[in-house]
Amino acid sequence: MPDHSRWSLFISILLFLLVVAHPGTILPHSGDHHHKPDSGPGIGIDEKLGQTIPLDLIFYDEQGGSISLRKMIYKPTIFSPVFYACPDVCNFLLTNLASALNRLPGRPGEDYLVLSISFDETENHELALEKKRLYLKMIEKPFPENGWRFLTGDRENILQLTNSVGFFFKRERKNFLHPVALIVLSPDGKITRYLYGTEILPFDLKMALLEASEGRTGPTISKVLRFCFSYDPKGRKYVFNTLKITGIVTLTFALFFVLFLVWRGKKRASPKG
Repeated sequence: MPDHSRWSLFISILLFLLVVAHPGTILPHSGDHHHKPDSGPGIGIDEKLGQTIPLDLIFYDEQGGSISLRKMIYKPTIFSPVFYACPDVCNFLLTNLASALNRLPGRPGEDYLVLSISFDETENHELALEKKRLYLKMIEKPFPENGWRFLTGDRENILQLTNSVGFFFKRERKNFLHPVALIVLSPDGKITRYLYGTEILPFDLKMALLEASEGRTGPTISKVLRFCFSYDPKGRKYVFNTLKITGIVTLTFALFFVLFLVWRGKKRASPKG
């Protein structure tokens, strides 16, 4: 194969690999679970690392009393935006969160706090209390009730909060299309980490809370999930991009093969000493 043909093939494969691996650099975003689309109602997350949420917002606690976020967030806090009647991913998220909290070192309520807030303004404190009792029962070790709070709110305060953390959702009849993530906050309400998906590792929570306690913003794992997973709005779940990953692996092998051909061609063409 002539050298110019090898190099043409090499450049073509390299460009195609870049398009597949990083479509956002060449192609417009589509189906990306943590980016808000440029037009139309967004569903996803636009990260706001380092920004502070409005702590003066008022929500309702499990007994129906009004309470500000400032009184709820005074330690490193794991914030889960959910809606309590969610039939699938929110339930998986909170169940897995309870399991992770069961294995998480530290003293809940003293070293860290957990805060779940419904983004459905039609849900009330009675449902929040029911969910609180359900998920606290899943934690086998002693866990104080003030360690994990379940709040509800009106539409105005909900939207101010979700917009401040870049969490965008859309109502679809009685359900919602929404991303799935935990957002870790420092004691003063600064956003320090995003953790995506329903699978939660205690080690990830531990490191995120340590960063939050020091007010440091940590590197998010969203890029890995953005690469490997897509959000299926109809199924309301994250799906593994099998075709995409397989294609990239295949192209990588092809790239190395072309490099091998180029190297072998140069070796054959070089004068023998």
